[in-house]
Amino acid sequence: MCENARVAAFFIRFAVNHFLEVLIIAATDKTLINEAIRAPEVRVIGPEGQLGIMKRADALRAAEELGLDLVEVAPDSKPPVCKIMDYGKYHFEKEKKEKEQRRKKPSVELKEIQLRCRIDTHDFNTKLRHCIEFLQKGNKVKVIVRFRGREMAHTEIGQELLTRFAAGCGDVVMVDRPPLLDGHNMIMMLSPKKETKTKTDKTDKTERN
Repeated sequence: MCENARVAAFFIRFAVNHFLEVLIIAATDKTLINEAIRAPEVRVIGPEGQLGIMKRADALRAAEELGLDLVEVAPDSKPPVCKIMDYGKYHFEKEKKEKEQRRKKPSVELKEIQLRCRIDTHDFNTKLRHCIEFLQKGNKVKVIVRFRGREMAHTEIGQELLTRFAAGCGDVVMVDRPPLLDGHNMIMMLSPKKETKTKTDKTDKTERN
């Protein structure tokens, strides 16, 4: 009897812990499960397929008999659609997949390049080369021309410089924001063309292989 009591106590603790874990997870993502489902009738999907429309109590009993949870997956349907599943496992797999997608998603940085109205050809070409490298890696670039003193009287020089800079980037660039004056600065925003980044990614993979 003592052994049976210990086994029974173990399963009771396991069931309670599972119940509490599922409640905490469901509260986090606002999914209705088990007793929290209030609809009098629900359309039930079991582990093996459709079970049809059932009364709430019958659906809960069916999930309990399988040792699983009744999870509302389509609350706006008439009646709501519920699925019998291991909600803790489902949530874990869902989070794992979302993390993997976030990890694979490339992070876009905003780089900044500053130009002077009287920039020489060598510096211009160096900064242009850096800008192209940033764009090829999928980053956005903020290009700034700073006007000093009397240069503010000839802002057209900065506009011409930025236009020439964008043209120098060739077919890797898309102008998100044309040259616009902001105080003593003229700013232009550049981003990479999507097809350019795709080609770069394919090249990188080929080189690694």
